[in-house]
Amino acid sequence: MKSAVNLKKALDVRCIKFGNYIVNNMTTVRATAKKFGISKSTVHKDVSVRLKKLDFNLYEKVHKVLEKNKRERHIRGGIATRKKYKGV
Repeated sequence: MKSAVNLKKALDVRCIKFGNYIVNNMTTVRATAKKFGISKSTVHKDVSVRLKKLDFNLYEKVHKVLEKNKRERHIRGGIATRKKYKGV
């Protein structure tokens, strides 16, 4: 039973860590996943489902950053395409 409690605690710590990283660095889920060497779906689930139950204030801050990223992603896509074809 202790291992289940330790696992839950580790997941909670991970969720908080991801949330703080996203808010402090204004990063995307993809960049956060790359930084921590974990899948995007894991990061997304941690910050959108688990974090909401753990720390609602941090969840709201993360949600604002992710919404901002969502609104701007078409711009980043255009920049990436331009760089690709200009050879930069």
